[in-house]
Amino acid sequence: MDLLRTLCQIAAPAGNEAPMTEFLLNYIAQQQSSWRVQPQVLAGEEFQDCIILVFGKPRTAVFAHMDSIGFTVRYGQELVRIGGPRAETGYKLVGHDAQGDIACTLTVDKQTGELGYEFTRPIARGTELTFQCDFRETETTVQSCYLDNRLGVWNALRLAETLEDGILVFSCWEEHGGGSVAYLAKYIYENYGVRQALISDITWVTEGVHPGQGVVISLRDSLIPRRSYVERIRRIAEQAGIAHQLEVEGSGGSDAKELQHGAQPWDWCFIGAPEDHVHSPDELVDKRDISSMVALYQELLREL
Repeated sequence: MDLLRTLCQIAAPAGNEAPMTEFLLNYIAQQQSSWRVQPQVLAGEEFQDCIILVFGKPRTAVFAHMDSIGFTVRYGQELVRIGGPRAETGYKLVGHDAQGDIACTLTVDKQTGELGYEFTRPIARGTELTFQCDFRETETTVQSCYLDNRLGVWNALRLAETLEDGILVFSCWEEHGGGSVAYLAKYIYENYGVRQALISDITWVTEGVHPGQGVVISLRDSLIPRRSYVERIRRIAEQAGIAHQLEVEGSGGSDAKELQHGAQPWDWCFIGAPEDHVHSPDELVDKRDISSMVALYQELLREL
């Protein structure tokens, strides 16, 4: 969990993923010699802040978005959301501008709902603020801001340790409308012929999805994946005896939306651990669901 703690502490809201990109490239350079297969690392201006790792002869690509939700300082003491963070008066926010480090408090106007901050000085407009990280681990759970989607990134990095054939994609902007997966998917399809995708992301605890009962295979959200592809994944999970749950939602989305709306014939399925207290400083995930997420991804990359 030390790696997950580190990932959660890195401020990388949508649009400013560069700090996470830098960390991941350094981590990959340091660790890949111990991995079963050393990947081709694709990064740089052609991919903006995204990273693609190509292992062996890939058949399937795993997409994990690096960005998080947060806030942008507007004018005066007003804040605007990056993505859809939960906002409650008293939340601790951190950031940095030309005058130095910032540790301020979120405020929510009870009448207008307008977001603002309390701090000892004005903060420069355009400054990004993120939740202050308070990473808490017990024998059975982890709790922190930004488990969505640092846990999805962590899952991909764990997968890299034993992956022989496959592609790992670290994408940008997912929390605020997307924008990177379209060109990443086009590049992967045209250069490697891969058109099967798994979305390594985090979903929600709901009345039908419960903590501790296994990783979630999503049958649909606001989009509907191709049923025959999802059924293949379900059969693999069942045959391997990996604990899992099925999710059916009518809203929400992920990097998959750019795959489904793209010009290439991608199949996709969202598979991730469920979390409680979504998009807050206190996101909570059961370790049993984390374990089954890693196990299912390892099995799928072998079998699909």
